[in-house]
Amino acid sequence: MRVYISSDHGGFSLKGLLLEYLSSLGYDMVDLGPKELDPNDDYPKYVVPLAQKIIEDQSSFGVVICRNGVGVSITANRFKGIRCALSFNPKHAASSRNDDNSNVLALPADYISDKEAKEIVKTWLETSFNNKEERFVRRIDQVDNLRTQDE
Repeated sequence: MRVYISSDHGGFSLKGLLLEYLSSLGYDMVDLGPKELDPNDDYPKYVVPLAQKIIEDQSSFGVVICRNGVGVSITANRFKGIRCALSFNPKHAASSRNDDNSNVLALPADYISDKEAKEIVKTWLETSFNNKEERFVRRIDQVDNLRTQDE
């Protein structure tokens, strides 16, 4: 399974840890940056390419990381076809996959430990969407068919 990962400076250290950890579990990891720590970088520079990759390769998943996880999740969710979930624990992450078919996971580097981050991502990647539950499918279809004021 291919997993794209990106962060800003606030998630840079955690991104490195997760790259190593998920690679050791056999995931095909693609680091979309940053490649070196820049305390003045901006997360959209790294989230936008990740969202575009997920849209191009719908069988892949993405992980985005910043200090509180909010900015990266808002940015990712601006793209049609992206369902980014900000999760703080494994149970919540599993629910975001099972119920909402999230395809991008946002992590809040300042609010979780390295151990928690590993557990959250592993659980999220191991959980499948429950497409047998009609209400979950119906709700995702409704969201996918929303129109914005820009359209």
